[in-house]
Formats: sequence, structure tokens, C-alpha cells
Amino acid sequence: MGHRVSSWIVNRYGKWGALVSLLAVLAGLAAFGPRLTDVQQNDAASFLPSGAESTQVIETASQFADPDVVPAVVLFVREGGAQPADRQRLAAVKERLASVPGVSGDVVGPIPSADREAVQLVVPVRVDTDAGFEQLPDTVQALRDTARAGAGGAKVYVAGPLALAADQAKAFSGIDGILLVAAVSVVVVMLLLTYRSPILWIIPLFCGVLSVFAAQGVVYLLARYADLTVNGQSAGILSVLVLGAGIDYALLIVARYREELRNTEDRHEAMAHALHRAAPAVLASGSTVVVGLLCLLLAQMQATAGLGPVAAAGILVALATMLVLLPALLVVCGRWVFWPFVPRFGDPQPAEGGVWGRVGRRIARRPRTVWAVTTLVLAAFTVGLVQLDADGLTDAEQFTTEQPSIVAEEKLAEYFPGGAGTPVQVVADAAGIDRVAQALQDVQGIAPDSVTKPVVLGDVGYVEGTLEAAPDSRAAFDTIDRARDAMADVPGDPLVGGTTAINHDVQDASAADTRLIIPVVLLAVLLILGVLLRSVMAPIVLLVTVVLSFGAALGISALVFRHVLGFGGTDSSFPLYAFVFLVALGIDYNIFLMTRVREESLVHGTRRGALVGLAATGGVITSAGLVLAGTFAALGSLPIVFLAELGFAVALGVLLDTLVVRSVLVTALTLDLGRWMWWPSALFRTDGGHATSTGHAVTHHVADAAHPAEPVTGHGSPEHRAGGDRRAGRGGRARGTGAVAGRAVSTVRRRVPRRARGLGPGAALRLRPGRPARGGESRPTGGRPCRPAATDDRRR
Repeated sequence: MGHRVSSWIVNRYGKWGALVSLLAVLAGLAAFGPRLTDVQQNDAASFLPSGAESTQVIETASQFADPDVVPAVVLFVREGGAQPADRQRLAAVKERLASVPGVSGDVVGPIPSADREAVQLVVPVRVDTDAGFEQLPDTVQALRDTARAGAGGAKVYVAGPLALAADQAKAFSGIDGILLVAAVSVVVVMLLLTYRSPILWIIPLFCGVLSVFAAQGVVYLLARYADLTVNGQSAGILSVLVLGAGIDYALLIVARYREELRNTEDRHEAMAHALHRAAPAVLASGSTVVVGLLCLLLAQMQATAGLGPVAAAGILVALATMLVLLPALLVVCGRWVFWPFVPRFGDPQPAEGGVWGRVGRRIARRPRTVWAVTTLVLAAFTVGLVQLDADGLTDAEQFTTEQPSIVAEEKLAEYFPGGAGTPVQVVADAAGIDRVAQALQDVQGIAPDSVTKPVVLGDVGYVEGTLEAAPDSRAAFDTIDRARDAMADVPGDPLVGGTTAINHDVQDASAADTRLIIPVVLLAVLLILGVLLRSVMAPIVLLVTVVLSFGAALGISALVFRHVLGFGGTDSSFPLYAFVFLVALGIDYNIFLMTRVREESLVHGTRRGALVGLAATGGVITSAGLVLAGTFAALGSLPIVFLAELGFAVALGVLLDTLVVRSVLVTALTLDLGRWMWWPSALFRTDGGHATSTGHAVTHHVADAAHPAEPVTGHGSPEHRAGGDRRAGRGGRARGTGAVAGRAVSTVRRRVPRRARGLGPGAALRLRPGRPARGGESRPTGGRPCRPAATDDRRR
């Protein structure tokens, strides 16, 4: 962000315009947020690829059956066999079930089991598309209560697609509110620990929550008027992603602002300079996430393709909020919001003596050993990937808790063929439908006596049969493959569909999406890093570290899923979702670090710059990582295995990126590679510069044996201002030197040490003989420190 733009946002008068205008826009968008559930599409067709065979069957079969009518199987079980009065009871129950609100058409049955211990009734229920799936739990409960009232002591279960959809709707019910409350709770705790202020945390949190509601409003408008596909899953991820990423950006901006408040007397100028320095990293980070998410548009799966623009729109809203609204609020409030640790003008920068400064110095002793050992450890964790079962989840494995529909399905499978209630559907040309029916009967895995009599409407015929295996099993998928192979030899262009075929097509499409999108995301991120860091070597190194971190996170997750949490596997789309979020978000922390390292390297040289960058950004990046990990971990509060697994894997990966990859691996590699990290840019040839004898200018040189970069063992302040004064920072060059202005000058105008105040305008330029200024700051030649004259903080 240019200095003029940042100054306009936060100057004494412009801040009010930015504050009022953006608040009005965000509030207007947030008003549409509650309507997001009205445009969600949670039916099976909205998840499927448009060209899938099962999708075509859904469209064609709608001629024979209303696609909004979903069957429920009401199962009665009486161990020991039926009683004489059961026939009359079932007739009465059948009549009462037909009168339950939502039931459409005739109730089919009773259909007895072979041993006469169980009887099923198939109840067709119309799903009100306007009311959505939220009504289904009440409808299923009404069916259950009605059946139990007339069961005469028999056990009653409700199974079938309607019951499963009802449990899914109940699991997703209130997902936005639950996730937002859980994520906000985590964020509040982390902000309090980070800032140790009872006031400051309120401003980033307010901006974060407002950005969530505004993002929901934007997504609603896109779904309503731009035909964007939104479902409960993507809506839940949207809330977590926007809040976590937004707070990350806020932490970086607030940390840089606090630095500048110690260096600059006027708070407006301090924020302008903080935005000028922090905004490029924030924009690059957000752009990386947005581009990575938009790569999902290449997916065959409509749900996956829809998630891309949904989440990208949320990130853009978060960027706008944190780059405009947050700075305006902070300068309006003034320094007091940092109470009780208010940064005063002239206070020393504490970074080098902190934890990350000490970590950097330890790594600097043997950087090659550090990165080699770290790489081996992360590589060892990737071995756990052999335990990752991404072939999809059965209905029972979709939930973290026991669900009534799953219990009912298991009981139904004890007495009837496994596919009862979820038939295999076949459509074909009317002229060949009889041959299609015969071919379906001959398919291994289809109950021969279950194939229905063909129905013809116009030039299209329809037939269905029942699977012998459970409809969500591997055996059922194999049966679908055999049925499609058999239909390939039958004239009439038959197509095989149904619930099992839908799930099978979803798995195949998800696997194809993973193979396509992962390389595209890697290439996109590589190009963005190349433009940002102006290097070829650094982007490759950073991308390799993030991919290694992703492999380690997935390997550990796979072991935890199987041996600790007892999950049966992962959804087929899990590897792709985890990859996009971990790579796009994980590279953020490398961007935050390496932009600062490059900035400092222009002055100190690469090896010294790596330590300065780590010391200066270590605390804020760690806090940001903990916040983002905590918000994604909130997905574990839902009873949906896919979201719980995604939340765990992303949270773990973010922690690895924050605490290991960024702080240890990247720093060690930068120290070991030195100026080669910036190959083939100009910085590779010069490797920074050195202060001249005046102590406030920098000259560049070609890095060679005679002119090495500043050694990493130096003790200069990590807060050396690579920013320069306002005159130089506008794009000019420092007079009398070859240094790039804005990166080459440590100014007296912005940074006057506490001991130099009150000693006259030239005091800060008189250096002690033989002793360089600390971090580029000039020191007076002597005299007691004088306290600055009292100033009106309202003017700061």
C-alpha cells in the first residue's frame, strides 16, 4: 500500500470518512447475512458434477417421480414373530402415516421379512424446497411418534434417505451460530493473552465478527443473483475462515502499529507508516489465499467449485475490513487502547531480547544441522499417510455420535436386502427398456426379484432394482460398476443412477479434482511468491517447506483419526480441502516472515536480516497461528466427521507452520543459503548494505569475499528502520548514496532516542567515536538523559 494511500486512510480528517463509509457498507452487507440459509442447496444434485451419470439420471427420472419426494422406511420389529392383531394394527398405522403433514402419495406396504419378525412401510415425503431441509427432523419425528402409537409394543425405527437427511440437517442446524460462538471464544482468549489489555482486544474482534456477517451477506447476494452454489458445509467453513484469517491480518497490523508508536510521536503518522510496511505482506497473503481458493473453480464437484468463490469473497471482505476499518478505529481511539502497556514515543523495541531473538541466535550456530534434522523429522511424520483412507465415508462413519437413522439402517439390513429404500435407478430409451430390465436382473449384487416392471413415458423408460449389499458399502459400489458395464452392451443408451451411484460418482469426481487442482494451486502460489519476493530460489524453498508441512500434518492426522479418535476413514474430498487450506494459509506465515526478512536484508544482509525478521515477527506470527488453529479447531464442535477431521488437520498444520516450519526450518535455510535465497534478484548480488561513517546512510556493494554481509553474530537492534523518512519513502533515493530510499535510511526525524530528546537538533547526529549507532539510531555524545517536554496526547 502506497504511503499516500495509507496516510489518507488514517490522517486526522480522512480517518472519519474511511470509518463512517466502510461501517455503512459493512453494516448494509451484514443485514443480508441471516438470509444465507435461504439460498443454501443441500440436496444431492447440488453436490454432484453436472456431467456425472447419476446427475443425468436425477434429471431424467424426475419424469417418473417427483424429485422433491424422498422415501422414509418405517420398520416394525417384533422378536418371536408377528401377533394375530398386528395385521390390523399395521393397517391403522398405515392410514395414520398417510395423514402426517408432508406425506405425499400412497404408503407402500406392509412388506414382511422372510422370518416374519419385521415389517416395513415405505412412506413418500415431499420436501418443501422453500422451507429447506431444516424441517426434516420434525417430519421424521412425527412419523416415528405416529408409528409407535399404534405399534402394539413392537419396536419402531425410521430408516431410508429421509431419515438420514433429517439427521444431517439436525447436525448442521445452527452451524453458523455454533461455530461463530466457539471461534469467538477462542479468539477472545488468544487476544487477551497476546495483548494483555482489557480494551485492545475488543477492536480486532469487532472488526472480525463484522467481517463475518458482511461476508455472509456478500455470499447471499452472489448466491441469489449470480447463481453461486452454497451449502451448509461451505457456509460453516466461511465463518471460521473469515474470522481466523481476519484476526491474523489484524494481529500483524496492530503489531507493526505498536512498533511505529515507539518510533513516531504522532499516532496518525505511525499508523500510516505501519500500513505502508505491513499492507504489502497482508495483501500478498490474502491474494495467495484468494487465488488458491479460486483454483477450486476447476473442480468437477459443484460443492467444491462453489466453496472457492464463497471463501474467496469472505477473504476479500476480511482484507478490506482489516486494512481500512481497523486502522481507522485504532487511530480514532489513540494510544490508550493499549493500556496498561501503552507504547510511548522513544520506548526501546523489545524484540531482540525476546524468545524468538534467542531462538534465532541458537539456530544461527548450526543452521545446516537444524534444517536437516527438522526436515527428517517432518518427513518421518509423512509416513503416516499410508494410514489415510480417503475412499469416502459410509453413512454410519459420517457422524461422530450415534444417529437414529444409522441404527435403523443397521436393523433394516438384518431383515431385508441391504439396499432396501435406496434402489438402483436405470433410465433408457423406451424401445430398449425391456432388455435393460433383463440385464439389470442378471447383474451380480442386484436382488433378481426386486427389479420392477419397466415404466414408459414418451420415449423414455424407467426401471429400478434393490442392492443386496448395504448401499454405502464398497460392495454396493462394485455392483454399480458391474451394472454400468452390463448396460454398456444394451442398446438404448441406459444410464445407472440412484443414491449409491451418486456417492460413487462423488468419490470418483473428488479424486479427479484432487489430481487436477493440487498442481494448479502449487503453481499459482509459486508465481505469487516469485512476484512478491522478486526471487526464484526463495519461492521454491518456501513452497517445498509448506508441502513438507502439509504431508507431516496429514500423516499425523491419519494416525490420530484411526488409532485415537477411531474414525473409519476420511471423505474423498478431504485431502483436497486440507491441501488448499494448509498451503494457502500456511504460506501466509512464510510471507509475513520473509517480507520482513527481505526488508531487513536490504540493510543488514541476508543472514543478519533473517535473525532480525524472526525476532521482529516471531511473537505476532505465533499469536496469529494460535488464533487460526483455534478457530479451525472449533469445527470439532460439530458432530460431522468430515468437518471435525478438516478442523483437526488444518489446526495441526497451522501449528506446524507457525512453530516449526516458519520459525525453525525457513530461518535455518535462510541462514544457510544466505544471499542465494534471493537469486537471481539484485539483492542476491548486493546482499544488503552497510551503514556509512555518518551512521544514517547505507551504501550498496557487490557481495563477495572482500565485502561480506553483516555477520549474524552482530548485536544491532532488530528494529532497524528499513523504512526511511517520509521524503525518501515516497520513491526517491537518499542523496549521496546508492541506497534505495525507503529501505536504506535510518532517520533522525522519525526516531529520536529518549536520551537525545531535549539536547538540541544536532545531538542525535553526534556518534560516539568507534561505536556504531544501535540499529542505525544515532546516539548523543554525552549528558544526562532529559525527559521530553509534556505533550498533548490528543494531538498524537
